[in-house]
Amino acid sequence: MADELLKAFQEAYRNLELLPLIGQNDLERFRVDYGNDVIEELEQLVEDSPNRDGKIIFTGHRGCGKSTLLAEFSRRFDDRYFVVLFSIADTIEMSDVNHTNILFAIAVNLMTEAEKQQIKIPKSTRDEFYKWFATRTKTETETVGAEVSSGLNLLKIISSKLKVDATVRHEIKQEFERRISDLVAQINIIAASIQAVIKKDVLVIIDDLDKLELSRVNDIYRDNIKALCLPGFRIIYTIPIAVLRDKFLRPLLETETNDQVVVMSVVKLFEKGKSRQIDAQPRPEAQEVLCEILKKRISDQLLEHQTAEKIVLSSGGVLRELIRIANECCRICLRLIRRKPDQPVVIEDEILDLAVNGIRNDFAVPLGKVDYEILRKTYESFMPDDPKQAEFLDLLHGLYVLEYRNRQNWYDVHPIVVDLLKEQGLVNGT
Repeated sequence: MADELLKAFQEAYRNLELLPLIGQNDLERFRVDYGNDVIEELEQLVEDSPNRDGKIIFTGHRGCGKSTLLAEFSRRFDDRYFVVLFSIADTIEMSDVNHTNILFAIAVNLMTEAEKQQIKIPKSTRDEFYKWFATRTKTETETVGAEVSSGLNLLKIISSKLKVDATVRHEIKQEFERRISDLVAQINIIAASIQAVIKKDVLVIIDDLDKLELSRVNDIYRDNIKALCLPGFRIIYTIPIAVLRDKFLRPLLETETNDQVVVMSVVKLFEKGKSRQIDAQPRPEAQEVLCEILKKRISDQLLEHQTAEKIVLSSGGVLRELIRIANECCRICLRLIRRKPDQPVVIEDEILDLAVNGIRNDFAVPLGKVDYEILRKTYESFMPDDPKQAEFLDLLHGLYVLEYRNRQNWYDVHPIVVDLLKEQGLVNGT
């Protein structure tokens, strides 16, 4: 009996990995009907753009489901476009991302996808591309000679260098920083060669740029958004939601992309102010979606229904937080089963309390006096004193504060962080 329970929780624990649903198998097993309005908005911008080189900015809280949605979106468009979806985090060391290596990564991933799909670019043209890549990444001539006939292997070598070799990234930056037009020209030649063969427009989607530190985002976009908009095909860039509060960056992004900014909101469990009421009830349609996500990943026999609803409320409507809390509950249960194999174990309120306590402690570690005051003000007024204050933007970026959308935007404090404010005596503890 204990072995069966252990295996059941192990399966649930694996199902609750904090990873987006990228693979077709995961999408089929776990996807729920969520975010279709955002997909429709992205589709409209891609399909109806007057130009074939439109750039789109896609944003939302970390963990709101953007990566899963982009994977689904790319599949829907695969028959109409040559779609290249890649994660910048899988391509470049995140602390070293800049506009030149983003553009270089686009070139590498264009060719990698072309090789995967066995697109028959003329051999002489393809070989010139490989030599160009090899020269710019200091790949040995012998390697080029051995691998140029099977370009995917060469591209894997170059991709690995781009990811792990800081010297290569520095050399790329040095070479192209003052000659960005040369790099863009090569990207456009690659894209045009692909389009000529398959008769489809190119669509590049770059995920995980929203996970960059805000200081890196400023360095990349403030002075270099024009360069990122130069390639002659459609690109979707992701950015942190806090950037939309920046009084300089937001209008810059809107101008350069012709106001093509799409925001993916978190699931709004309560209308503004309703969560403060005694016996407040969440919006049924929102609660049902999040409960369905849990149900697809955890057997009903392992999770009490009322506890599932409390996990939903503790998440604040953020998908990543929903999975994170349930994942922590599974970890606790797995330890309990091994400690007391003869006793039944199920995720109930006491287990949830233990999980939330651990997550609350993680939230508390970085907070200082200024942060607590911003959180208190946001909790009381659904708006900080200064939405552009750097400390507030950091709290927004770190999911301490969540943004919700009606006719007007408003903010609330993450439900688990609210408990910290109550412990500090900063808000009413009822």
